[in-house]
Amino acid sequence: MDRRAFIATTIGLLAMPRGARVQSADRVPKVVLVTFTPATRDALIAGLEELGYQEGRNVALDWRRRSSGDAPPDLEDLVRIKPDCLVLAGPNNLAAGRKLGTTIPIIAIDLESDPVLSGLAASLARPGGNVTGIFLDLPDLAGKQIQLLREAVPTLTRLAVLFDQRWGSAQLRAAHIAAQATGVSLDPIAVRTAPDLDHAIARAMKSRPQALLVLTGPFFFPNLGRIAKSAQRHHLPSASIFPAMAEAGGLLGYGPNQGELFRQAAKYVDRILKGARPADLPIERPSRFQLAINLKTAKALGLTIPPSLLQRADQVIE
Repeated sequence: MDRRAFIATTIGLLAMPRGARVQSADRVPKVVLVTFTPATRDALIAGLEELGYQEGRNVALDWRRRSSGDAPPDLEDLVRIKPDCLVLAGPNNLAAGRKLGTTIPIIAIDLESDPVLSGLAASLARPGGNVTGIFLDLPDLAGKQIQLLREAVPTLTRLAVLFDQRWGSAQLRAAHIAAQATGVSLDPIAVRTAPDLDHAIARAMKSRPQALLVLTGPFFFPNLGRIAKSAQRHHLPSASIFPAMAEAGGLLGYGPNQGELFRQAAKYVDRILKGARPADLPIERPSRFQLAINLKTAKALGLTIPPSLLQRADQVIE
């Protein structure tokens, strides 16, 4: 190669995006997703397809499914396969991903943590490390659940609350404040592992609650159906931050749609594969909240949902 050809080639390489420089022309970038349900995997794939990606052609998705969120996953093998980025759902998966070092870009979907207070990011606008993504960090949303439950159950004065003992303390404090303001007494039931769910609602019934509130936690979402069925057996109206709670048989859910969060995460994947650094990608919060109500469950519980509440619902299950 002569001198002018060498200079032209070097300039061309330097002009390429950072992510493109580290990948050979025939290498398909690898994205590893660690989450709980096929629905969240499919939502990420749909989001990537909207951006022009086709699995196996210009992106490879390695899905690590976990049946529950009560134990940190073992992700050590990811260092060997050298993924271009990780998409990690929940604080346990995120904590495991961070143990792999600071070189692998991480996109988090975390509904429990404050990314700045926990040291994950220097700021929301400029995280500064290898972690970015979507964080809810709105413990006051628990107060909204109580408000909605009181509209659906006007006689509500005693409320059982399931919370994750490791991640739900801020939400529980917000729920206490909201309950005190409305004259509702709370009976918190701490849950640490998924098997605890089998006995948690039975323990809650000792205080004779009139409804059940489920706060966020890594193993609550994949077990919404199990929780809703148990609540129905005890004739308890149930609510959660997950709209999918109503689909699973609970009375209502209000919060961000899980599918939308994973489609939103696909945009982060796209930018990182094109050379952006997580340190420079602002952390986002869910921008849209949905209210879902299950009228079939309401009828089984002998409840009449006020028209004013139904009119605000994004989804009504009949």
